[in-house]
Amino acid sequence: MINRIWRRPLFIIHCFLFVSAMLAAGSAFAQRADYQIIPLPKQIQTDTTQVFTLRSGMAIAFDATDAETARNAQFLQQWVEQATGVKLVLAPNDKRAAIRLTIGLPADKKAKKSKKDKTAAPMTEQQQEAYTITVNKDGILVQARKPVGFFRAAQTLRKSLPVARDAEHSVSGGLSASIGFPFVTIEDEPRFSYRGVLLDCGRHFFNVEFIKQFLDAMALHGCNQFHWHLTEDQGWRFEVKAFPDLALKGSVREKTVIGPGNMRIYDNIPYGGYYTQDDCREVVRYAAERYINVVPEIDMPGHMQSALHVFPNLGCTGGPYPVAPHWGVMREVLCGGNAETLDFLKTVFGELCDVFPSPFIHIGGDECPKERWQKCAKCQAKIKELGLTSDPKDTGAGGRGSQDGRSAENKLQTYINHEIEQFLASRGRSLIGWDEILSGGLTENAIVMSWRGTKGGIEAAKQKHRVIMSPNVFAYIDHPQLKDYSKQPQTTDSYQVSCSKMYSFEPVIPEELTDEEQNYILGVQANLWTEHIAYPEHAFYQLLPRLASMSEVQWCSPAQKDFDNWKTRLPRLEKLYDKLGFVYCHQVE
Repeated sequence: MINRIWRRPLFIIHCFLFVSAMLAAGSAFAQRADYQIIPLPKQIQTDTTQVFTLRSGMAIAFDATDAETARNAQFLQQWVEQATGVKLVLAPNDKRAAIRLTIGLPADKKAKKSKKDKTAAPMTEQQQEAYTITVNKDGILVQARKPVGFFRAAQTLRKSLPVARDAEHSVSGGLSASIGFPFVTIEDEPRFSYRGVLLDCGRHFFNVEFIKQFLDAMALHGCNQFHWHLTEDQGWRFEVKAFPDLALKGSVREKTVIGPGNMRIYDNIPYGGYYTQDDCREVVRYAAERYINVVPEIDMPGHMQSALHVFPNLGCTGGPYPVAPHWGVMREVLCGGNAETLDFLKTVFGELCDVFPSPFIHIGGDECPKERWQKCAKCQAKIKELGLTSDPKDTGAGGRGSQDGRSAENKLQTYINHEIEQFLASRGRSLIGWDEILSGGLTENAIVMSWRGTKGGIEAAKQKHRVIMSPNVFAYIDHPQLKDYSKQPQTTDSYQVSCSKMYSFEPVIPEELTDEEQNYILGVQANLWTEHIAYPEHAFYQLLPRLASMSEVQWCSPAQKDFDNWKTRLPRLEKLYDKLGFVYCHQVE
C-alpha cells in the first residue's frame, strides 16, 4: 500500500517532466517559417502537414565561380543567423546541402523543350528578378534566372523566419538551433521594373552610414531604385571637382528656419555637409550589392539658389544670393539666356555621370518660377533667337498648375532640358524630370515623374513617354501618417498619407490609358522630403511601416492586394524591424 502511495506521485512527476521536455522540444520545433510576408509573393502553395527542419551546421550550396551568387549565399547565411541564431555553413557545389541555389527556372526548362523555335524574346527586368523556392524532404531549393533572383528569394526566406529575441540567441545556439520550414512552392517576380524611394538630402544632410541603413530598408521591401536628391536652394551636397567651392560654400546655410508653417523664426546656427565623390561611389557600391540603382538628382533650372550663392553670374540679377535658410519655392533661378548656364550644367552633369553609373539621371525641372526670365534681357534675347512664342491658349495637361501655360519662358526651359537630354544621351543615359517638364513640351526621350497627381503621368504616357508614378497624395511620406498630430513628430502640416491611403493607390489607370499606353508606366516611387526631418530616427519613423505598404503597390498585382490581410502580416515584419534597430510608427491607419 505504501509503495502504491509513493509510486503514483512519482509517476505523475515523471509524466510531468516528460511532458515538459516534449513541450520544450515541441516549442522549438513550433518555431516555423511563415511565408505570409510583405510584399506577398506572386504564388504560394503550402503543405503545412510536412516540415523540413533547418539546423545549425547545415550547409548552403552555390556556384562559387559566380561572385554575385556567392555574395547572395553569404547574405542568406548572415540573415538566418541574425534573425534566429541558427548558424549555417557555406559549402559550394554540395549537392546534399540543406539549401541549394541553382540557376534556371523549371518553367523555362519546360518551355524550351516544348518550343521548336529556339528564338525567344528578351527577358523583361521583372523576369530577370524572378525566382522559385521549393521546400520538401530534401531541403530548400532556390532557383533563379539571374543572381538578382537569389537576392529576392533570400529576402523572402529572411522575412519568413521566426525572429528570436536577443536573449534566445544564447540558448542552444538560437531557437533550439532549428527552424521548421513547411513544405512549399513559391513562384515570384515583381509587377513593376521601377520600385523607387526618394531621400531628400538637400534640405537636411544624412551621412553615408545612414544612407546604407536606408538602402538596407529598401532592399528588405523589394525596392530597386534609390532616388538621391542631392541639391536644393538650401544646400548643394555633391562634390564637383571642376568647381571646388560649389560644395564647400554652397553646402552651408547661415541659419535654418524653425517652427511650423511660414513663421520666419531662425535658429541662427550654420548648417552644412556634402558628399565627396568617393562617398558617392561607396553608396553606389553598397547599393549595387543589394541590386539597387542609385538615381542622382541635380535639380535645375529652379531650386538652384545654393549654386547661385557660389556663382552669382549665373542668375538673372547678379545677386548676391544667400544659400536659402527657409523652405518654399524661390524666385531666383538659373538664367536661361546666359550661355554660361549650359556650360556649367554640362560640367556638373558630366561629373555626375562619371560617379553614378545609373541609366537614369534626374534633372528636377520642378517649381521654376519664370518671373526673373520675363524681365531678364538675356532670357528674352534667347527666346527671340530661338523663335519661341507663347501659345495663345493652353488648357491641356501641359499647362496645368502654371498661370502662363506653354509660355515662351516655359519653352525656354524645354530648350535647356533638350540640351541636357542630348548631353546625357551622349553618355548613354536617360533623363527623368518632374511633371513640370510637360509645361513647355516634352523633349524627345524624357521620362516623366508624375508628382502633382497622376494627370501628368497619364498625359506623358499618351505621348508615348515613359512614366514613374509618384503622386503627392499617395506617395509623399514626409506628410503625417496619423490623424492625430500629437502622436507623431512634427512634419508638414498638410494632408495625411496613411498606410491605408498609400496601399489604395493604383498606378495604372485602364479608364484613362489604352493597353499600349499602360506599358509606359515603369513603376512607382515613394518620396521622403526633409524640410522638417533633420534626424535619422525621424526619417525612419516617416518611412516605416509606410514603405511596407508601398512595397505591395510596387510588387503585387492588384488582385493580390488586401489591406486587412496586409495588416495581419505586418507584425511579423515589425519584429524584424526591432531586430534591425529600425525606428517605425507603431500605429497603422
